[in-house]
Amino acid sequence: MKASLLSDTIFENITNSNGKFTNHFHDTYTIGLTHDGIFKSIHEHKTTLAYQYSTRVINPGEVHCGDSHAWQYTNFYPNVELLSNLYEQMYGEKKMPVFEKHIIQDDELYRRLVSFFRSVYTHEEAMVTESKLINALSYLIANYTRLATPYPFACKEKNTMSMAVEYIHEYLDTEISLENLSEAAMVSKYHFLRLFKNHTGLTPHQYIIAERIHRAKELVLEGESLALAGLHAGFSDQSHFIRSFRKIYGYSPKTLLQKSNFILYK
Repeated sequence: MKASLLSDTIFENITNSNGKFTNHFHDTYTIGLTHDGIFKSIHEHKTTLAYQYSTRVINPGEVHCGDSHAWQYTNFYPNVELLSNLYEQMYGEKKMPVFEKHIIQDDELYRRLVSFFRSVYTHEEAMVTESKLINALSYLIANYTRLATPYPFACKEKNTMSMAVEYIHEYLDTEISLENLSEAAMVSKYHFLRLFKNHTGLTPHQYIIAERIHRAKELVLEGESLALAGLHAGFSDQSHFIRSFRKIYGYSPKTLLQKSNFILYK
């Protein structure tokens, strides 16, 4: 039996990353540890160096990129529901924690996360893994939450950019045109390009590529072949899929086939 809190959560353990990461985002949190090497992180237009034994935290939707040098790291991507549920258990209200620091030099946090990651990768019993997860994330929330926003993000009327984003998610595996998106948002193409960049921090093309890469990664970890994963995520050209994947994650999608380093927790 596995820890239910972590259902469909992706884990990755990379031993030697060298190269640049292009601008991208995640719908989930990113919480990771730097074990060795150096990572120059460009996050929310600020550059920070991540050194050995530091923790790296990215809130959902935050655009980031960077440059790695002999970087050894472990990441996982917990969803908003998980962090919001834990925040509610701690403080009595269902909110999404927003973390202030991006790179955190805290030996206690690092130790707790290492213990949790080891539990996942050695397939310890669900109760042990969940206990270590709560132990690590509750410490992170208690010490580094900047603010908490209402969750879920319910609103009676969806704004124009939200409708465009929904269109992208629904038709991700098809050819999406600027006309499709501007019509979904009910604005001109000129206004759409400006509003979308302001809303997401990315151009529509960058956003679509990032979403397709995330989807393809999930499909590969679920057992799909690389060729079919790229195709089903919306890439008609396999070489384009491979190049785009490497720009976002810093490694080839073939690396995902090293099952000992990657886990899609079910």
